[in-house]
Amino acid sequence: MEEKKKKVLLIKLSSLGDVIFNIPLANALKDAGYEVTWLVSEKGIQVVENNPCVDKAILAPVVKWKKRGPSLESFREYLEILKQIRAEKFDIAIDSQMMLKSLYWMLFCGAKRRIISKEAREFAILGGNEWIDDISYAPNSPIVLNYLRYANHLGINPEQIRVTLPKRSEEQIKHVDELLADIDNKKPLVVIAPATTWKNKHWDKDNWKIVVDNISANCNIVFTGGPNDSELIDYISGGKHISLAGKTDIMELMEVFSRANVVLAPDSGSAHLAWATGNPAVIAIFTCTPKEVLGPYGDKSKYISIGGEGLPCQPCFKRKCRLHKNINACTKFPNPKDVVDVVNGLIFS
Repeated sequence: MEEKKKKVLLIKLSSLGDVIFNIPLANALKDAGYEVTWLVSEKGIQVVENNPCVDKAILAPVVKWKKRGPSLESFREYLEILKQIRAEKFDIAIDSQMMLKSLYWMLFCGAKRRIISKEAREFAILGGNEWIDDISYAPNSPIVLNYLRYANHLGINPEQIRVTLPKRSEEQIKHVDELLADIDNKKPLVVIAPATTWKNKHWDKDNWKIVVDNISANCNIVFTGGPNDSELIDYISGGKHISLAGKTDIMELMEVFSRANVVLAPDSGSAHLAWATGNPAVIAIFTCTPKEVLGPYGDKSKYISIGGEGLPCQPCFKRKCRLHKNINACTKFPNPKDVVDVVNGLIFS
């Protein structure tokens, strides 16, 4: 008689980059024989749903709830989802969000073992009944390996970092075909995703212009982003290149990245999504965050993290610059010539 699989609930709600960093953990759990369910928010649902790393994805619409504000309707929806979770009778729950937003799920999910790191913030540690040491053992430890320490705690030591994504549909592939129909297939494709959610993670827009001006003669350049990024992209591109801002969802963006030779982006969900597709070389530009921790993990000849050093305050890992003068000075670095040299080295050497 086949032994019944143990069931594990992985709680990682957002953001997109953090969700991607947890995919190797989900794969390690599933490869070890666990039935894996992932509780995720709107920001990561497309990456998790139908991903072979999980058996089931459960949507917690925290973005909708935040926009709506405190309401009885939201509380009812929360209780309904919690009822669904408790009905699964999980053996183990892992809270890798480690914040207040995950505490209420962890505390009442009904799992026999509720595992969380001691470095949890905002009282999230109270949701656990089993605590492991800080997962960030070293200041320069790659975040992908940090999350895998939850698997290590369960006796799982994967031989390789396995990243998976959902398959794109024929309709999504066709839509990307149409969006990229005008590119010159004889030239390499460089995709630039210049925007992110933190203002001080943005690289200086004039630096971007210099890079574009220096590589445009020999490359197809395509810009990606949300609808609110159009003004920034128009400035950087001068209106001369294809902009897909607001024209793709996450699944279609995966397809765009998978066709690129090189993707350039700041420390952002786009950079990490491009890495997860496994195909393009990725150049991630760092300002205020630590590249050793958050840079694309793996082959250093293919995944290049540049910047994030040179000023005494770097990396501060703060959403808001603490300097009284020269605010967001880190966004001026690295030198755009250094980025141009990396792009040319990846494509033409």
